[in-house]
Amino acid sequence: MHENRRLAPHRRIVITSLGAITAHGAGAEELWQRVRGGEVAIRPLREFTVAGLPAAIGGEILGAPRPKYDYLAPLGLTDPEPAIDYALIAAEEAMAGAGLGVLEEGAEPRSDALPAHRWGVAFGSCNSGIHSAEKAVRRAVDAGRTVGADELGLGDDRHLLLVSPQFCAEALSSAFGLKGPVLSVNTACASSAHALAHAVEQIRAGRADAMLVGGSDALSEMAYYGFNSVESLSSRPARPYSRDRDGLSLGAGAGMMVLTSAEVAAAAGAPIIAEVLGYGMSADGYHATAPHPQGAGAARAIRAAIDSAGLTPADVPYINGHGTGTPKNDSAESNAVRAALGDAAQDVVLSSTKSMIGHLLGAAGAVEAIVTILGLRDGMVPPTAGFAETDPACGLDPAPNTARALPMQVAASNNFAFAGANACVVYGRHADSRSEPLPGATDQIGMGGRADADTIAGKTDGETGATIHAGVGGGSEIADTAGADGQARVGAAADEVVVTGIGVLMGGASDTETLWEAWLGDDVPTESHNGLRLARVSGDPGATIPAKQRRRMDRLGQLAVATSEQALTAAGLTADERVGVVLGTGVGPMSSISRFFEPTVTGGPLQGNPAIFPNTVFNAAAGQVAMVLGAKGPTSTLTSGHAAGAAALGTAFDLLRAGRADAVLCTGADELSPYALDAYRGAGPFTGRHGRDFRLAEGSVTLLLERADTARERGATPLAVLAGYATTCDALGIARWDPRGHGVERAMREALAAAGVDPAELTAVWTAAAGLPAVDGPERRAVDRLGLSANCARHEPKRVLGDPIGAGAQLAAALAVTAWAHGGVQGPVLVNGSSLGGTHTSFVLRPPAAAPLAS
Repeated sequence: MHENRRLAPHRRIVITSLGAITAHGAGAEELWQRVRGGEVAIRPLREFTVAGLPAAIGGEILGAPRPKYDYLAPLGLTDPEPAIDYALIAAEEAMAGAGLGVLEEGAEPRSDALPAHRWGVAFGSCNSGIHSAEKAVRRAVDAGRTVGADELGLGDDRHLLLVSPQFCAEALSSAFGLKGPVLSVNTACASSAHALAHAVEQIRAGRADAMLVGGSDALSEMAYYGFNSVESLSSRPARPYSRDRDGLSLGAGAGMMVLTSAEVAAAAGAPIIAEVLGYGMSADGYHATAPHPQGAGAARAIRAAIDSAGLTPADVPYINGHGTGTPKNDSAESNAVRAALGDAAQDVVLSSTKSMIGHLLGAAGAVEAIVTILGLRDGMVPPTAGFAETDPACGLDPAPNTARALPMQVAASNNFAFAGANACVVYGRHADSRSEPLPGATDQIGMGGRADADTIAGKTDGETGATIHAGVGGGSEIADTAGADGQARVGAAADEVVVTGIGVLMGGASDTETLWEAWLGDDVPTESHNGLRLARVSGDPGATIPAKQRRRMDRLGQLAVATSEQALTAAGLTADERVGVVLGTGVGPMSSISRFFEPTVTGGPLQGNPAIFPNTVFNAAAGQVAMVLGAKGPTSTLTSGHAAGAAALGTAFDLLRAGRADAVLCTGADELSPYALDAYRGAGPFTGRHGRDFRLAEGSVTLLLERADTARERGATPLAVLAGYATTCDALGIARWDPRGHGVERAMREALAAAGVDPAELTAVWTAAAGLPAVDGPERRAVDRLGLSANCARHEPKRVLGDPIGAGAQLAAALAVTAWAHGGVQGPVLVNGSSLGGTHTSFVLRPPAAAPLAS
C-alpha cells in the first residue's frame, strides 16, 4: 500500500454557530465561561438515581427545559427521552445563531437562507434512547412479565420508538425541516467527532451546503452499571492526567453546531466562529476496551488530522484531550500525542474538559469541540480541574486547575472509544479574527499547505466559471463547479471506487452463489415467532473464527467478522493500516445490551457482567473486524435504521474518494435478538394485517470497496464500480414517511446525477420494498416517476429473502453484482435503502466493463 497522495483543492468548511446543554446549564457561552473558570459540575446525583453503586456522582443536568419541538404527541407518548430533549435544546441554540435560514419548498429565495434539501444532519450518540428502553424493561417487570425469557414481554410499548439512534437524528431533521443527508453515527465515545467528519465530506462533495452536527447522551443505568463492572468509575470527580487519578465521571448533555462552506457563509452574511481544518480517524485493532498502551492507533488519527490540515506538529499548541481520568486511557493518550507530535509534544498543552462536566460519551466530541473553538476565539486554554500531581506516565502540560491565556491560530480535539475507534479534529481561528495567516500557509493549496482564507473565499475563474474552494486537506479529488443556481456541484473524479470482494451470510446462504440460488428459488426457511415472520442464519456464523477471539464476540460481531474475512479472501487482500472498516447496523448489539442489563433489573447493579459490557456499544462489531483481521484504517459505524447499510456504503465511498484509505470493508449486519423482536412487535406495523407480507431476516453482507488505482496496482479484478450516491430525508418526524415518495425520488435522482447516469440508461432498480404498504407504496410511486425504459427490471430482494435491516443495501448490491456474473444485462443499476423514519440513500452500481479502469 502506498502513502497518502497530494490531493486537489476542495471546499473550505466553517462553523457558524454553537449550541450546548451540560451540567453547566443551557448555552454554549455558559458552558465556556464555567469551564474556563475551572468550575466542576460533577456532584452527587439528585434527579437520576443508581442505587447500590458507590460512585453515584456525575455531571447531571438538573431541571432541564423541554425543547420547543414536540416529538411525543404524534406518537401518542408523554414520557420524554432525555437524549432527544438535549439534542433538540442544543440544536435550537445552534440553528437560531447560524445566520442561515431554511427555505421551505416553493418559498421565495433569500440570500440568508438555503433550500431545505441543501441542509442535512449528522448526529452522534453512544447510547441514544437507551433510557427509554430501560424504563420499558422496568415497566414490564412491574407488570409481572418475564425478563430474560425468549421474549422480554415488553408488550405494545411505543416508547421503544425513542430508542433508535436514527430516530433522534430524524427528530432533529423534522424539528427544523432539514431534508438533505441525515446520518446517525455510533462509535461510542468518538461518535460526534465522527459525525462531524462525515458532515465535512457531505459538504465538500456538494451533497449539502449546511449540516447541523453534534451529539447527545443522557445518564443511563446501563452506563453506570457497565463502567462500574469494568472498574472504571471514580467515587470523586475525575482527575485526568493526575498521578492520583482512579477513574472517570459520567456526564450528560449535548453539543450541536452548524457547518457550512465558506462561500455559502459569505453569501449569507453568516457569522463564522472557526474553521474545520482537518480530521483523522483510525482503528486500534487492539482490545475491546483498553487502548493500545503506546497509543499507536490514536497517534495515527492525530497525525492524519494534522497532515490533512496541511500543518506541522509545531503548529498545534493546544489539544483538548480525551482525558477520561482512567489510568490506562490517560497514559495511552499522552503516549499517542508524543508519538504524533514528536519533539513538538513538549510544548503542547493537553487538558481535559471531562474533569469539569464528566464524560458525555457520544456527545463528548461535540461538546469538547465547542470548548476548543471558544478557547481559540478567546485565546484561552481551559484547565484540567482537580489536577494534583504530575504522573510521569502522562507528563504533558495539562493546564492544571487554572485557565491560561494562549493566543492560538490552531487547536485540536481528541476522542477515543471502546472497540478502538479514534478521532482527532483540528480547528482554526477564522481569518477575520487573526492578523497572520495560518502556520504553513502557502500559495499552494492541498496537502502541502493552505492559502489564506481571504485570498480564496468567493474567487472564481472568469473564463471557466469554476469556483475555487479550499479547506480541509486530504479531500476528495474532485473539481467543484458552480451551477446556474450558484451551488457547488461535484465534477469529474480523478479515481473510481470499485467493489473487489463480497462476503455473505444470509439464511442458508454462505456465499454469493448460494445467495443467488436462494434468490432464484424463492425458498428461504421461515419461522413464525409471536406474530412475526423470521428468517435466521442457519449454522454457526463464528465457525471459522479462532476460539480465543470468538469467545469475546457476540453474534453480531461473529457475523461481521465472518463476512469481512470472506470479502478479503475473495479480493485477495490482506488488511492493514490503509484498510478501513465501516459498519451499518439498524438494531445493533441488542442481544448484548439485554444480556448485560436484564440481570441488573432483577438482581441489582452489581450483577452487570464485565465480559459482556464491551459488546454493548454499537461499534463493537466493527472493532472486532479490526482486531481479528488487522484492518486499522479509518473506522465508523452508521446506525440509520433499515438504511444503515446504504449509509455505510456512502461513508466508505467518501473515505476512499478523500484518500483516507485504500480499501474499506463495508459491512451491513444485524441479528434477531429477543429484545429486537419485542421492539418490532411493539412498534405496530410489522405484525397483523399490515405486516402479513413482511419478514425479518438476520445476516451480514460485506462489500470490499477499493480505490480503483490501488486495485489496479495489485492486479485485482473489479466486480463493480460504485459510481455515486445520495441521501435525503422526508423530515416528517419519528417513524413517518412522505406518502408521495418525494424524498426517495430526490435520493434516486441525485444519485443518478452524481453517477452521470440517465434514468433511461438503468437496467434494473433494486428497491427497498419489504412488504410494508406504508413505505413500499411511496417508493413504488417514486420509481414510476423516474422515466425508466420499458426494459428496466424492478427487483424486491427483501420480499423474497427477508428484510435484513441494516444489511439490506449490501444484500441488493451483492445480488446485482452476481446477476451480471450470471449473464444478466450489463448496465448501470440503482439500489435503494430507506429507514422507517423517511431517510433514503440511493446508489448507482456499474459493471466494470461499462467503466473500464484506465491504464
